Amino acid sequence: MSTVGDQHSSAADRFRRWISLDTPSGALLLIAAVVAVIWANSPWEAAYHSLAEFEFGPESLHLHLSLEEWAADGLLAIFFFVVGVELKQEFVMGSLRQPKQAGVPIAAALGGMVVPALFYVVIVGVGDPDALNGWAIPTATDIAFALAVLAIFGRGLPLALRTFLLTLAVVDDLLGITIIATFYTETIDFLMLVIALALIVVFAFLVRMRKTHWWMLIPVAVAAWGFMHASGVHSTVAGVLLGFVVPAKYVHGEKESRTHRFDDAVRPVSSAVALPIFAFLAAGVTVVGTDAELIQPVSIGIFLGLVVGKLIGAMGVTALMTRFTPLRLPDSIGVRDLLPVGFLTGIGFTVALLIDELSFVDTDPHAEASKTAILVGSLVAATLAALWLRWDARQTRAADMNRDNVPDRNIDVIGG
Repeated sequence: MSTVGDQHSSAADRFRRWISLDTPSGALLLIAAVVAVIWANSPWEAAYHSLAEFEFGPESLHLHLSLEEWAADGLLAIFFFVVGVELKQEFVMGSLRQPKQAGVPIAAALGGMVVPALFYVVIVGVGDPDALNGWAIPTATDIAFALAVLAIFGRGLPLALRTFLLTLAVVDDLLGITIIATFYTETIDFLMLVIALALIVVFAFLVRMRKTHWWMLIPVAVAAWGFMHASGVHSTVAGVLLGFVVPAKYVHGEKESRTHRFDDAVRPVSSAVALPIFAFLAAGVTVVGTDAELIQPVSIGIFLGLVVGKLIGAMGVTALMTRFTPLRLPDSIGVRDLLPVGFLTGIGFTVALLIDELSFVDTDPHAEASKTAILVGSLVAATLAALWLRWDARQTRAADMNRDNVPDRNIDVIGG
């Protein structure tokens, strides 16, 4: 019996490790989105929308929500918990700890958010000012999708590309959550918010104890999420804050940081459950047979913001920072090598769909056009990035990967 149990445990562990990798998690996310789009444009589209709009939950706790809302407010909080843990690890022990190394990608993240927003504001401000509240939609970068495309098509390229993209995307997500909390919160119940923050403090105390117990942590985390939702602040903010209070430094003589341990425990749930279900329920845009006008200032602003604005913002700021400040890129890469990464930042998808749902309700005339633009823009950005990555991978010479006429030494590569 123990052998059978060990085999099951080993298989489960292998699956958890596998689904946490960039390629399978991104592929599962893509499959969920494709299935949703196909179903929403099939003869059974009514069944899809009925499923997404099915409501359940206690009304007294402000939790009588549709499946789509449960995915956006509940399951996506799991994803943002992983983001919070990752942020904590990077700020305390990782690439964000040293300003000289993190300065360029942080600046690139800022540029990659400001310029797409300007694209949207200019285009929509002229053509459809009533839809300006969607200005933040093209500012987002989907970590899972972007890293998956890089892992598949960037094999053999310097590992510094992944580090740059990861740092940029993590900062992008932090800024995205800040935007959601600041600009997409209409009314705040301060009593509920104070209770939520108090519960996060309790979680921070429990997660620092010598022995941590899931049966203590999960109820407190769920309660913090519930009160954050009731406060009017988007509940994914609770996910980030809960992740951010997990200690990144070694405590109680442990040989592994708790940020790593919690990341390993929760990331498979995020990759295999939370993100695919959210993508499935959020990406089902009906295009076939619809009377909605899909080409309008909103969709043009989002598409150009993702495909063009992200590239110009992220890479333009990178070029300026490396030229006019003391900040520099790693020896193995140059600004030219980062161009496909600029396209990767245009893969908005998950966070873009979340901001879209906060900007336009399903009955809004802009809703279908904006979601379609997110899907098409993310697909085009991913395709351009993939083609450029393969081109670079074929052209790269190991002796001088960034072609700066300075021989590289001991360069780690993606997939190497």
